[in-house]
Amino acid sequence: MGVPLEKPKSAWRKRLHDIIYEADTPMGKLFDVVLLVLIFISVIFVMVESVRGLPEHVYDLLYYGEWVITIFFSLEYIARIITVKKPSSYVFSFYGIIDLLSTLPLYLSFILVGSNYLLTVRALRLLRVFRILKVTRYIGESNKLKKALIDSRPKILVFLFAVLIVCIIAGTLMYLIEGEASGFKSIPVSVYWCIVTLTTVGFGDIAPVTPFGQFLAAIIMIMGYGIIAVPTGIVSAEYTRSSDYVHVNSKACPNCNALRHRDDAKFCHKCGEDLYPETSENAS
Repeated sequence: MGVPLEKPKSAWRKRLHDIIYEADTPMGKLFDVVLLVLIFISVIFVMVESVRGLPEHVYDLLYYGEWVITIFFSLEYIARIITVKKPSSYVFSFYGIIDLLSTLPLYLSFILVGSNYLLTVRALRLLRVFRILKVTRYIGESNKLKKALIDSRPKILVFLFAVLIVCIIAGTLMYLIEGEASGFKSIPVSVYWCIVTLTTVGFGDIAPVTPFGQFLAAIIMIMGYGIIAVPTGIVSAEYTRSSDYVHVNSKACPNCNALRHRDDAKFCHKCGEDLYPETSENAS
């Protein structure tokens, strides 16, 4: 007798989960679009509210509008928690923390004056647009770039260490050549000038005046163009070695809310939960 009573509740939670977390269904896509529009409107409200000199009724409308959107986000946050079997997996996730931080400031405005301006953190929630536009492949490409950066980290660290040695040597030479009269008051200041020159920034606050100092500065400037290309080549080489195929499965685990599953995955790679329980029930 107890089993039939639980089925409607599970079905209700599953439908709500599909709407909130999935972008494959029409209702899920509509929910995400509405969510993004409200986020965008909320950020505009906060930005306009910071403008001084507007009519008083405009500020009142903005204030009430922020409260309406904040209440919607609060209900959405609660719904995201109750539709996951392990709420902590969402609460402590990146999006869970951002969702909470984007909701709290207006409530804190009763205690801390001006904290409502922190609502602009809601702009980070616009990252969900990737799920709506179905650009999972681009997210995969960003993961591929991240892996290339991690794999090339030792080479880049060695390169940066070599650049630092060059800057120390060149800065010391420039200090000996130019001296305090030209603005090179100490070796640290001279190293600072070398770093600025080598990176082709060139603030112009310090400049050599002697012919030999200018010759050394010209060499450092030319080296700067070559140095810029080295880390780019390192990362590009690692990126080319990476696999070209990117899995585009956007299914969210109904148990732990994990993402980035393989296209052929039937179970969650994190907790082992069945990703398609309805299919399994029909097959049985």
